[in-house]
Amino acid sequence: MSRLHAAPAGAPAGSPAAGFGLPTRLGVRIAGTGVALPADLVDNAKLAETVDTNDEWIRKRTGIAARRVASDDDSVVTLGADALRLAMDDAGIEGAALDLVLVATMTGAMSCPSSAARVAAAVGAKPAGAMDVVAACSGYVYALNLASTLIESGRYRRIGIVGAEVMTRHLNFDDRRTCVLFGDGAGAAVLERVETDGAAGGNPAGAAELPGCVYQSMGSDGDAWEALYLPRRMADVPDSIDTSVHTEPGWNGKLDTLQMEGREVFKFAVVKICDLIDEALDAAGLDAADLKLVIPHQSNRRIMATAQHRFGLPEEKLYINIDRFGNTSAASVAICLDEVRRAGRVAPGDWVLFIAIGGGMSWGCSLWRM
Repeated sequence: MSRLHAAPAGAPAGSPAAGFGLPTRLGVRIAGTGVALPADLVDNAKLAETVDTNDEWIRKRTGIAARRVASDDDSVVTLGADALRLAMDDAGIEGAALDLVLVATMTGAMSCPSSAARVAAAVGAKPAGAMDVVAACSGYVYALNLASTLIESGRYRRIGIVGAEVMTRHLNFDDRRTCVLFGDGAGAAVLERVETDGAAGGNPAGAAELPGCVYQSMGSDGDAWEALYLPRRMADVPDSIDTSVHTEPGWNGKLDTLQMEGREVFKFAVVKICDLIDEALDAAGLDAADLKLVIPHQSNRRIMATAQHRFGLPEEKLYINIDRFGNTSAASVAICLDEVRRAGRVAPGDWVLFIAIGGGMSWGCSLWRM
């Protein structure tokens, strides 16, 4: 287990901070979180009025009972900005206190400007840097890892991270294999630097007990991209797919909608989520029993149940809200984090593991001491 500790910006790497006999040790805390959701709640019964499906079929295969659906007035920018404002209020800061804004999304309205630039402007985070993180459902965990690493480098003090999606605008509602799975929403967090000097300094627990990310990993397998993709042109559809058959796995007949080979994604995710938990625990020298919570991307209840059984996790240690929100892609882990904080489910010193698997295929995990 390792964490990089850096001297403040301007000091050579590994050198003592000016005015102190020992280097400043840096940690990262989650100072505030927030969530923004569309007003329209669509349960399975309502969805079945327009889609050839039913509540029992959806619940049995996915664990989903309802999802939020964006209105014409909702967007990644509006939802993301609302969520970040709530996170800043929770952290007790103004937008000008942010050094950087990261927005994880695959459904931004435009590639230029970035959604992050518009979110930063909306919350008054000027002249903060801003960029989008595009890693599908893994996006928020990627942003969490990037933000924590940048803060630990000593170069940044506070970073706002957002996961926001309007997935329902990119679904073919004639394809019940995919349209029942996804929902819309946004979650955000403010991460900020925690410092102590030398072995203990201002931190009663000592530098070794500083909060922050103690292990992280991000990966991808681009050879498997055809299992989950969103084509803009017919040239984007894999040559191996017969586009004359709209019920073929990986093609639903409509461009700019999510295409998925459900069985392949399921098999990939079941194996990868268990691998990620194993790797994080091994790297940190922990057992599954040491974890206070595992917060996974909310993709499918059966995938999460596999990990629960594999590691013997009691229900209270695996956070699940897919029944209420569906799969909100990059927003799902962000929404979960806000819910567990506001419910008092985590306390300082707790071990919490964030995991996500998404299109690309991509994956990421982030093990935190809260």
